[in-house]
Amino acid sequence: MSNPVTQSKQTSGDDADAHIANAGYAQQFKRTLGHFESFAVAFSFISITTGLFSTFGVVLNSSGPAGIWTWPIATVGTILVALVYGMLASRIPLSGFSYQWASRLANPTVGWWFGWVSFAFLTSVTISVDYAFSQVALFPLLGWEYDPLRGAITTAIVMVLQAALIIWSTPILTKINNVAVGAELTAMIGLTILITAAVLINGGGDIGNWTSSGVAPSEGYLGWLGPFMMAFLLGAYTLVGWESSANLSEETKNPKKVIPRAMVRSVMISGIVGTLFLMAISAGMGDDVEAISASTSPVADIIGRTVGHTLEVILLVVVCVAIFACGLVIMTSNSRLIWAMARDGRVPFAETFAKVPRATGGPVWAAVLAAAVPILITLGFYANSDALTGFLGAGTLMPAILYSATVVLYITTRHKFTHHPDDFSLGKWEWPVVIGACVWLLVELSILIFPADFRIAQYYAIGTLVVGAVVFAILWFTRRDKLVAEVGSGVDAL
Repeated sequence: MSNPVTQSKQTSGDDADAHIANAGYAQQFKRTLGHFESFAVAFSFISITTGLFSTFGVVLNSSGPAGIWTWPIATVGTILVALVYGMLASRIPLSGFSYQWASRLANPTVGWWFGWVSFAFLTSVTISVDYAFSQVALFPLLGWEYDPLRGAITTAIVMVLQAALIIWSTPILTKINNVAVGAELTAMIGLTILITAAVLINGGGDIGNWTSSGVAPSEGYLGWLGPFMMAFLLGAYTLVGWESSANLSEETKNPKKVIPRAMVRSVMISGIVGTLFLMAISAGMGDDVEAISASTSPVADIIGRTVGHTLEVILLVVVCVAIFACGLVIMTSNSRLIWAMARDGRVPFAETFAKVPRATGGPVWAAVLAAAVPILITLGFYANSDALTGFLGAGTLMPAILYSATVVLYITTRHKFTHHPDDFSLGKWEWPVVIGACVWLLVELSILIFPADFRIAQYYAIGTLVVGAVVFAILWFTRRDKLVAEVGSGVDAL
């Protein structure tokens, strides 16, 4: 095969299917995703409802209400990273995102490791999101008493249902996701307005909470890795997965233009809506900061305190829909990653995982694997709360590592790019954006690596790399030719 760096451009940037042929593949999916669907995939993975409900209690106890101001900072930093990803997604519009980019810009071995870290991240976050669906949304909504075994079994059933939807129909799952995104946006904006109105009309709120450290220690609050810095978990855990729209490039109409905008808009809208919501619920705590900080469901308690129990129940319904859709999108993204690597023969049983029976459905066995691994982990570790916490933390650390590695990949291979009219480009702002993304990622990695609070997450991340080394060794001895084989470029800008 020809070298992907020297292979000439064969296709027009307006012909999305021709990019697939240029990469050495046949088009296997029907392109059904437009501007809103692509945005909805990215927004649903972020799922500010899921993230804020899951981590707001951690913020209150580590940093107090004032920790909410890390959210807009994280939003700006993440937008800069998304802009860098947008330039790569435009130049290499293929499913498999970082795996494809690294395989073509560096070499297939480096690409495999990008793919493995992405797979580990998507698996970890599937577990944390679907377990949250059972624990903090479905069980409270139905009034069921929660215990770890029932939670694990329910989570496994949810994952089976999500896999079935992925295999059945991409248009159906995107319609479900579109409804979920609309409901989530409506609920978050509506709640923000209602809580604000309740505080202004009924009193009982306190905007002084916006600068309060609450139950967090005030000593060294703004110091290096002090309490305020710990609140960055709010954005680090929530503002991830927006790149999932790039993982569905081969199912998107005009992906070179649509996907970069979808990624950036999803982060921007999540950041704005999330900031306003956090300001509202922080003020809505009134003088009950200490009591609410001790709650296992502080956001729900604040909503009940300000707007009443009925709206709290309605919110739980919306939360259920949003978290289910979030898990659905994550598993869909993972199935496309597995399929993309299998298509190149770079996973065990590649021929099986690469099968796509229908152009409007998902890859069957890739979706089964994307569900089976998290199901086995969930059932195997259900009684170990530290294990599940570790997977939650790993789902925060691994994307930070992946984003950092991808930005470094962009910087080191930028000299290979040739501009084309249909590329997503930042013009004179390119290097300021890249430098800003590097600064943000350095801060994020420092927060997630140095404090002892994240040791369990680090051990789990290291564990996934060890497992990856074992899988890589097996592939090296059984299908080395596939593991190192170069493929068509699929790169308009090289």
